[in-house]
Amino acid sequence: MYFNRSDLNDTQLLSFYRTLVYPRLIEEKMLLLLRQGKISKWFSGIGQEAIAVGATLALEPDEWIMPLHRNLGVFTTRHMPLDKLLLQWQGSEHGYSQGRERSFHFGSRAHHICGMISHLGPQLSIADGIALAHKLRKEEKVALAFTGEGGTSEGEFHEALNVAAVWDLPVIFLIENNGYGLSTPVSEQYRCNNLTERAAGYGMKGIQIDGNNLLEVFLAIREARSYAITEQKPVLIEAMTFRMRGHEEASGVKYVPPELFEIWGKKDPVVQFENYLQEIKLLTENDIKSIREDLKRQIEADVAKGLTDTPFEADTHKELNDLYAPAPAPVAPAGGSTEKRFINALSDGLKQAMEQHPELILMGQDIAGYGGAFKITEGFMEQFGADRVRNTPLCESAIVGTALGLSLAGFKSMVEMQFGDFVTCGFNQIVNNLAKIHYRWGQPADVVIRMPSGGGVGAGPFHSQSNEAWFTHVPGLKVVYPATPEDAKGLLTAALADPNPVMYFEHKALYRSISSPVPDAYYTVEIGKARLVQAGDDISIITYGSGVHWAMEYAAQHPEISIGILDLRTLLPLDYTAIQEIVAATGKVLVLHEDTLIGGFGAEISAWIAEHCFSLLDAPVLRCASLDTPVPFAPVLEKNFLAKSRLDKYVQQLMHW
Repeated sequence: MYFNRSDLNDTQLLSFYRTLVYPRLIEEKMLLLLRQGKISKWFSGIGQEAIAVGATLALEPDEWIMPLHRNLGVFTTRHMPLDKLLLQWQGSEHGYSQGRERSFHFGSRAHHICGMISHLGPQLSIADGIALAHKLRKEEKVALAFTGEGGTSEGEFHEALNVAAVWDLPVIFLIENNGYGLSTPVSEQYRCNNLTERAAGYGMKGIQIDGNNLLEVFLAIREARSYAITEQKPVLIEAMTFRMRGHEEASGVKYVPPELFEIWGKKDPVVQFENYLQEIKLLTENDIKSIREDLKRQIEADVAKGLTDTPFEADTHKELNDLYAPAPAPVAPAGGSTEKRFINALSDGLKQAMEQHPELILMGQDIAGYGGAFKITEGFMEQFGADRVRNTPLCESAIVGTALGLSLAGFKSMVEMQFGDFVTCGFNQIVNNLAKIHYRWGQPADVVIRMPSGGGVGAGPFHSQSNEAWFTHVPGLKVVYPATPEDAKGLLTAALADPNPVMYFEHKALYRSISSPVPDAYYTVEIGKARLVQAGDDISIITYGSGVHWAMEYAAQHPEISIGILDLRTLLPLDYTAIQEIVAATGKVLVLHEDTLIGGFGAEISAWIAEHCFSLLDAPVLRCASLDTPVPFAPVLEKNFLAKSRLDKYVQQLMHW
């Protein structure tokens, strides 16, 4: 193996050696602890340490890295204390994720390391967001994301590369090609000769390197960093390597031909670098022995310290309290009001939030010059500039990941789904990355996803869904669904001020069909608080979105029935106090929503009332929802589909109970 020391001096080379051998010795100790039952799982990086160590050495300490399972060298090179790492691996409350994550699924802002999720690909898009933040601030920095050769088959890989290329982002995508995705060999993973060929398809630079050569890795990453900063372009690097143990220890290595271990054993990155340093007279056998013994003593001391932790008890209050980052207090409206349509109130709120938060970035398909599919951002690019109002490729998942990366770098972001139905393409990033990240390691996801939703406009099965229930089931998200122009503005500004991920549903049929007075100045409406639309004595209707207007229209048409109406406004977190109060007011409750019946959010409300308000009821809680079919296109079918067509039936059923 040829080593090019370039401009590295002797002191640096010796330091590199200690940095390389340290994670190897830690791994050897961890394998012993695994067999002793002191840790429960281990993903070994033995044989490919040079990639993690070399890449981390080539970056500045405040440049973000998105590592994966086998990148212990990233954590140790960033000087994360081994005793605390050991606490993390044991699931201790004193680890980096307070016992909420295992192995390497955690991050640390202090060390500029973003914790991975098991889906692998989403790490790449987060790097896009961090790189975008550097570009916007004109900082000479890059972001680096690891992936494996298996991860390059995921859609997120292609989306992330495309976004980075289209937006000219200073990001390095580093593929650790160790030949196997768990047990699947590369011959069953892709057909190109090498993965750098994919770089050309995205118009970016691609480099293949020897991943077992520490200096080659270091120099390649250093050069890629310089190129990415100078040219403001991404780089794809494929590092060829091999893992000398299983995907994780329990999986074994029976699927690997034995001769591969012999071939790659001769290319061991630690041994090869030791040999090189001996050849150039920087190390002797005694030096190597002395360094290893010194590191082993240090490791033993840290392990002893890390194993002294005592068992802890779960604190339910703390678990629930750590789900969200603290949100700012509401801002009360002041001054006069103007009659506005729902859509204009949204645009007004978004514009004032852009003025209130200079770090707020808007992203979505066609939202810049075109103004979005519904023209909500029309004129925004001219007022705030193309940097802050960004057209995106058709890459919903990567854009949500980019939004999370922006949050890591201190920005806020709004992602507009052109139609709420299209959110399925970004589902993984939302439910596994945005929703969980604060609970996992205290990192807020300061992202709002706007969701133009609902039927009644003849848009058919793929542009009309009410899919809020998909997200109310996911802890860590906030789900908002306004019904009035005043709330549309105030809840949107509140969502954009909130450091937590908010799914913001806006009903398309309300955009231009309703209007009401809306305060002119900036204000926010508290997320998590319902609104009593009107009091009633006979029955109570609990609803949100379009259902509020159906209920109000029905109540106006039937003055003989005293109907109380509660507009939930926020579905997660839910205002249980307001629900209990309106249940107590009448004892007869109808839960109304546009979503389909089975699994709709009304089922959760109904179940909660039955469990907590049973003594207040004079009749069963009824649910009025849309048919359990896709949303049909023909007007006669859509009208029959919508819950509104059955509202009278359920009201009369309650009245005659």
